[in-house]
Amino acid sequence: MTELTHDGTAKTVETPRGTLHYHEAGEGPPLLLLHGSGPGVSAWANYSGNLPVFAEHFRVLALDFPGFGKSYSPDANPMPAALPAVVDFLDALGLESVPVLGNSMGGNIAARMAGTQPERVSRLVTIGGIGLPIFSPSPSEGMTLLVQFVEDPTREKLMAWMRSMVYDTAILTEEFVEMRWQAASDPGALADVKKLFNFGSLAAMRNRSAGAADAVGLLTKIQAPTLITFGRDDRVTPLDSALVPMRLIPRVELHVFHDCGHWAMIERKDEFESTVLAYLLRDVKAPEIL
Repeated sequence: MTELTHDGTAKTVETPRGTLHYHEAGEGPPLLLLHGSGPGVSAWANYSGNLPVFAEHFRVLALDFPGFGKSYSPDANPMPAALPAVVDFLDALGLESVPVLGNSMGGNIAARMAGTQPERVSRLVTIGGIGLPIFSPSPSEGMTLLVQFVEDPTREKLMAWMRSMVYDTAILTEEFVEMRWQAASDPGALADVKKLFNFGSLAAMRNRSAGAADAVGLLTKIQAPTLITFGRDDRVTPLDSALVPMRLIPRVELHVFHDCGHWAMIERKDEFESTVLAYLLRDVKAPEIL
């Protein structure tokens, strides 16, 4: 396969709410990738390393949420704008039901779509970002460090947050850190992420009961076959968050990656791709052995 580059895969589509930017690679059935939140994040930052493998089997569509990457900036908090934007995106491309893979915030949005619009999600795969922490403190270490960066954006605080995202800090190469720093320090990007993460939102996370009933109710409505993946050492959405969805989602499986933080698709790249592809390709029947 020809090398996949940022500019070579980049596309935009017009929607009623604004221009959405995304990356497209491969042919075949569609696969929608939804990225996480945080400083300097985008679809490319989360999934550029995975695109070549997934593109061998799918028409991969990696979307930038409003307020992230090169998509339009929402007027308020990017979180409520995300799900309507995903629906707009699928409508604009003429897609009805698709398998969806989401990391962190992307997993949260994918789960919401699967619970509220089940006809749009054929299979669901999440990387952290789903469920409720049962034993771990809230807010988590990763979320606390994220807000500290957003409120005082220095390179040192970005590094502190990035170290909390991984098990092995060796993957935080100078090139990787610089890419995130350049994106995260952009004034427009900072303004958008601060709508989502700030000292006020951090304080709200301490009240675990707020929204818990709705979150539990949503999980019971997810009908799509679901694969939940977690890093065993996730310090953003801790592993015990998986316990509630593991019990309440009707057709659910759980895979835990050892020696892995919040970015399983980067830190355990080969194992992640193998696990997810095996799950997504179950619907593809092998030829009969004669």
